[in-house]
Amino acid sequence: MLTLSNVVGPPSRSWTLGLLRGCSYATEATFETRPFKLHKLENGPSTSVKITKEEALQYYRDMLVIQQMETKAHEMCMERVIRGFCHLYFRQEAVAVGVEHAITKEDAVITSHRAHGWTYMRGVSVLGIMAELAGRASGCAKGKGGSMHMYCTNFYGGNGIVGAQVPLGAGIAFAMKYSKKSNVCVTVYGDGAANQGQIFEAFNMAKLLDLPCIFVCENNLYGMGTLAERASANTDFYKRGDYIPGIWVDGVDVLAVKSATEFAKAFVLKNGPILLEASTYPRYQIYLRGDIFRSREEVLKLDEIAYEWTREPIRDMKKRILSAELATVDDLQNIDNEIRQEVKVAAERSKIDPELPVEEVYTNIYHQPPPDFRVRGCDPTIKAATR
Repeated sequence: MLTLSNVVGPPSRSWTLGLLRGCSYATEATFETRPFKLHKLENGPSTSVKITKEEALQYYRDMLVIQQMETKAHEMCMERVIRGFCHLYFRQEAVAVGVEHAITKEDAVITSHRAHGWTYMRGVSVLGIMAELAGRASGCAKGKGGSMHMYCTNFYGGNGIVGAQVPLGAGIAFAMKYSKKSNVCVTVYGDGAANQGQIFEAFNMAKLLDLPCIFVCENNLYGMGTLAERASANTDFYKRGDYIPGIWVDGVDVLAVKSATEFAKAFVLKNGPILLEASTYPRYQIYLRGDIFRSREEVLKLDEIAYEWTREPIRDMKKRILSAELATVDDLQNIDNEIRQEVKVAAERSKIDPELPVEEVYTNIYHQPPPDFRVRGCDPTIKAATR
């Protein structure tokens, strides 16, 4: 359902919108989301979301940057420019974008190994991410972290151990409460990590202390190659906090995610932790069809799921923008072209960016080490300077 208001003449030009003069646009629109499912809550987020033209185009742009960045990362993996693990974020873009636009930079985020989209939304440039993936000096961690270990202010990674970030996120939330800050920690994990014992320990501590923690389960239906219902006796992940209230969210809808996160932030600052399950489409087909250990029955089931989930975050947002006359097809194509070029330039730069010198192996190990402090190498005779 759609409500239009305040149709005016052509807005001023800006690099963000790339809008054409001579057209009329709606300045805002109201959309309806799918209903939320609630656990231990009498009331939930609003299913009616009003956004301005600028907000709509910013959400579209952010999701498209993540998609194009991941597409280019996949290409660089195939070219062997990116070595080792590279966990992509296809079709989950709405979760990171929706959450980020509902919190502030003073709030904290910690996530799993699937971290590229979150890293971008927290403030790292496309070059900082692409260079990090390629192990180059311009990377946000100087090329030392790679796909799973990217950081910036109030963004605590990217973590390679399944589920290990969840107790860390509870700890960050504890620090915020202890410091009497009016901020929250968004702690993200996947359905594949949902059965880890340390997660339930973190839930327990978070509830005992009423920590301002928003636990977010990104449910893309598969934990590596295992269908969720084969690994979890209860696949209603928003109910898995038991004594912690929960909300099921349409993770394909950036507006639904934003609305749920706004509700969650206000809730946890007063009442303690909450659990959001963001249900998304299965990961990009290349990562699903390539699993030769799947039975024919499971492949057929996946086909049924794929038929049901014909939606996709960016395409859905594009339809909304056009139906509300917030922009034209040409406007969106201009944004697409701009982003493709931005990502292409960053990817090419990352390929020729210098690698770190060998001496950098011994740096950033200790915080503010004494001037004459040295660390041992793999050979006991090596005593290298550090900083």
